[in-house]
Amino acid sequence: MAKKTYPKRMKRSESFLGIHFDLHANDDCNEIGKTVTREMVQEIIDLVKPDYIQCDCKGHRGLTSFPSKLGNAAPGFVRDQLKIWREVTAENGVALFMHYSGVYDAEALKRHPSWARIQPDGKRDKRITSVFGPYADKLLIPQLKELSDDYGVDGIWCDGECWAAEPDWSPKVIKAFHEKTGIRNVPKKPEDPHYFEFMEFCREGFRTYLKHYVTEMHKHNPDFQIASNWAFTSMMPEPPTIDVDYISGDYSPQDSVNTARLEARALPRQGIPWDLMAWSFAGKPHSTKSAVQLQQEAAVTLAAGGGFQAYFKQKKDCSIYDGQMKVMAEVAKFCRARQAACHHAEAVPQVGLVFSGQAFYRKISKLFSPWGGELVAMQGALQSLLDSQHSVELLMEHHLAGRMHEYPLLIVPEWEYLPPAFKRQLREYVESGGSLLLIGPRAAAMFKKELRVRFIGKAEENQRYLEHDGSMGGLKALVQRVTLRPGAKAFGKLYPLSEPKGEHEIAASIARCGKGRIAATYFDYGENYVNATTVTARRFLEALVRELFPNPIVAVTGSRYVDVAVNRKDGKLSINLVNTAGPHHDRKINTFDEIPPVGPLSVAIRLPRRPKKITLQPAGAALPFAFSKGAVRLEIPRLDIHDIIVVD
Repeated sequence: MAKKTYPKRMKRSESFLGIHFDLHANDDCNEIGKTVTREMVQEIIDLVKPDYIQCDCKGHRGLTSFPSKLGNAAPGFVRDQLKIWREVTAENGVALFMHYSGVYDAEALKRHPSWARIQPDGKRDKRITSVFGPYADKLLIPQLKELSDDYGVDGIWCDGECWAAEPDWSPKVIKAFHEKTGIRNVPKKPEDPHYFEFMEFCREGFRTYLKHYVTEMHKHNPDFQIASNWAFTSMMPEPPTIDVDYISGDYSPQDSVNTARLEARALPRQGIPWDLMAWSFAGKPHSTKSAVQLQQEAAVTLAAGGGFQAYFKQKKDCSIYDGQMKVMAEVAKFCRARQAACHHAEAVPQVGLVFSGQAFYRKISKLFSPWGGELVAMQGALQSLLDSQHSVELLMEHHLAGRMHEYPLLIVPEWEYLPPAFKRQLREYVESGGSLLLIGPRAAAMFKKELRVRFIGKAEENQRYLEHDGSMGGLKALVQRVTLRPGAKAFGKLYPLSEPKGEHEIAASIARCGKGRIAATYFDYGENYVNATTVTARRFLEALVRELFPNPIVAVTGSRYVDVAVNRKDGKLSINLVNTAGPHHDRKINTFDEIPPVGPLSVAIRLPRRPKKITLQPAGAALPFAFSKGAVRLEIPRLDIHDIIVVD
């Protein structure tokens, strides 16, 4: 009998749109496959038309939702549902990826307690495996080979990885740490000496673990595609030194737009195909988001050039909730309309917000994930800049190597450490004509000489009132008193009371440095903007940025609820406008179905010559415009969610 042939499936590097399903099978999953049918899978594909589907095979509980031969399957199966997903997706030319939980595996540790990482108190963890142990060779790699060989899946989206990994105080690890570093007293809490060194050792252990299983699987099947959830993203901000096939992460189910605003700007310069996943539901009990709500979340990712997927829950037998696919079909239609104008677009350098991976690792208490609020300061700076219609990228140290000069403005958002070589490069960047803004006393302290200021005493947490352009805004933040040396100019004032009278402190300063300019704020900004936003603060930072960077390529006025992303795609300038109005940041609101439109918007675009035409995508309508003195001027009457101005 001739072997059945199937349509060619897209590689993840080519893919744009997907659906993610997962179950995290538990002890009560004893009828797996009961209502999973070919018709169910076919209907998903017919409605949504995805490039790929991700479905469950093993969640954090560690029980597989397919009949694994390795002995950790869920309690009961009516049929092998995974074969159905594979057969139907293959027949339709749709790639199939598996949701598989790696480091986080409770069942593996129930059966093999010695595979656990050891906690600081000497007890074995009941959820998190040791990346220094045999888990990868004994279970993870054999199971991935099983999925590859027996089911022919295209790859995995490995969950529970860097964000779940924890330091390991096992005797084996302690011995190896001592041999490598010479440190005898192994720290057990963040305030102990050498805690950072121990965390770095354990981080390297995770990298070794990840590289090992990726390498082994690529040897076994070169076409097997792997992402380790959140690896080489905001949770692991470092150069991609491991041959993962794509990078991906699932952003917060609530306040999702703001999460996506950060995550989508941290990934494009990593040089690996990437996508982000929205949760299709919020709250407890779960409520399914509206198509409009998910479209707004998707728009933020599309505007940065990424792929998009949405996550829906599977039932205990691995079937789906049929009605939810109608929502996803509307979201898919929205995304597909914008694919040609957005996917794989590259940002045009404008404002670079420095995301120092080395500072991040010195700040967090976990190995990788920033769930102690360590990114709030940077997120606040980013949100404020976006709310002022700046086109912003999040740039790690390696993203700027040899190309700092491409950015008219770089901003360091409250980091208290920068690698010495990187600090030297920033100084050289300013001296050769760049503009650098340091936010907060700790970032400013690293450049006191260049700023031409003298610090008075230590920075202290204080309540102050920021004055800008006659407006007052309250804040509680770390504040540093300074005096200015010749050549430095004060910018803004901080008062003890909500009136611009009497003694005050300098809010910020600007100074010439070689051919460029350097500025700093002497109060922390970001957390206040996230948790206690004021108009005064936003306008203050906007004015300070405009002082340093007066001529962006694109200027948009008419609403503060518009994110601007300036990209280049197929040789054409494309200006993404995303409407961020609505209650997406209100944690008391789980779902909503209306986003108030904004507009009219006035847009000015600096260009060396008059363009042939300008269109508004995805509608494709030609936009009337005027051109004079090196700038195009046009108007967008109304922005619903996401439009792209394409300059030809």
